[in-house]
Amino acid sequence: MKKIFAILGALIIVVAAVVIVRTILHAPAPQSSTKIITLDIDAQAVARHMSEAIQFRTVSNQPPTPLDPEAFNGFIAWLEATYPEVHATMTRELIADYTILLKWPGSNPTAKPILLIGHYDVVPVLPGTETLWTQPPYAGLVEDGWIWGRGALDDKSGVIAQMEAATYLIRQGFQPSRTIYFSFGPDEALLGFGAHSATQHLKDRDIQMDWSLDEGGFLVNGLFPGINKPIAAINVAEKGFLSVELIATGTGGHSSAPPKETAIGILAQAILNVQDAPLPSGMDGMTDEMYDQISRHMPFEQRMLFANQWLFGYILTSLLSDEPLSNALMRTTTAPTMLSGSIKENILPIKAVAVINFRLHPRDTIESVIRHIEAAIDDDRIEIKIMPGASGASSVSSTKSDSFRALAATTKDVFGDVLIAPGILMAATDSRFYSAVADNSYRFNPIVVNADILSTFHGTNERIAIDSVVRATTFFALLIKSEAGAK
Repeated sequence: MKKIFAILGALIIVVAAVVIVRTILHAPAPQSSTKIITLDIDAQAVARHMSEAIQFRTVSNQPPTPLDPEAFNGFIAWLEATYPEVHATMTRELIADYTILLKWPGSNPTAKPILLIGHYDVVPVLPGTETLWTQPPYAGLVEDGWIWGRGALDDKSGVIAQMEAATYLIRQGFQPSRTIYFSFGPDEALLGFGAHSATQHLKDRDIQMDWSLDEGGFLVNGLFPGINKPIAAINVAEKGFLSVELIATGTGGHSSAPPKETAIGILAQAILNVQDAPLPSGMDGMTDEMYDQISRHMPFEQRMLFANQWLFGYILTSLLSDEPLSNALMRTTTAPTMLSGSIKENILPIKAVAVINFRLHPRDTIESVIRHIEAAIDDDRIEIKIMPGASGASSVSSTKSDSFRALAATTKDVFGDVLIAPGILMAATDSRFYSAVADNSYRFNPIVVNADILSTFHGTNERIAIDSVVRATTFFALLIKSEAGAK
């Protein structure tokens, strides 16, 4: 017995030693000091242009309400009047009426072009919440270093920063060596028909980009406990989008004499069955690569879990699954979002309908998720109907490419000591279409945000700091010079 205890004790010591050594080695790579680069960007002009852009109510209304032609045509005309050097230097096409496609010809026709993407439509302000805004949502008020209004973060700041950067470079006499495309969509918040049309337009002309950059991850502060520097999430993929209707039917009638099971009861059980059967999660592939970078900067206890997944993998996955953000990074998420049934409280519905929204991880497909739903419900009385707009997860772009390294280097040039990590975007962007004409597609907003500011994204009191738009302008100018300048 003593011999057994001695062996067990030795094994525990060996395991403990391995865990400690692996944790110590799981540290950030040495970083050379970075000198922050600033450019002579006119901050007042940037703020004024952002303010004016926000005042155009380019709202992506849900069908059947159409887009407002006056607002969208007005924004297009304003963009041309506000950035005359851009429109004199580049060619412009309007695809499907409102999608803006600009081409800045390069001097080397054999070099693959690059594509910068943004969108100028905005989500509606939730009716009834207008009075909750500190400043009117479409006034574009500039006050105390902030620009207020819908679209400040999503995504008029991206459009304006790109146009300001292009204007700055044109005035400096910059001539790109390879062609640069800019595409600004009018309906990204809906189904992205404009981006789809522009992609087809590029395909028809056999134009294939080296890489594209769209909105996506921000530089975030304070979202990961124990990390005291901004994390620049350069997203190399985005989740797919799938909404399904679950439809249950019943006999209807008066509620005073209900049957044993009603349509709503059958539907409720189906919803619970789906919700209680989450799709598998895991720390594989790109998710593992992202956490590998982030966890190296965590305190010792957290680093220990990530550095020793061979021992703590189950515990780590369970802990991450308990937090909505980290859970969403590891799996296809399941979110019941809509319900409809009877029109009156004492009438049994003939039909009850629920909508469940899934954001697909790259390991899953639309077909595999549907099979999962069918197995979870296991009830032939429930009809499963795929709603319009479904799309699979994107392909995963390279983190080893020259373009990813350029994005990382430019981020450090502008923001200094930041943590660069690849990531997956949990929402959908126009890149789900444009990736068909780009070898690599990245999604990144060069803007520093904290949890408070991030909560205004699609919410109340959306705003952006003037300095953030100035630094985003610097980022795009430096990136264009790095990737399209003379080599």
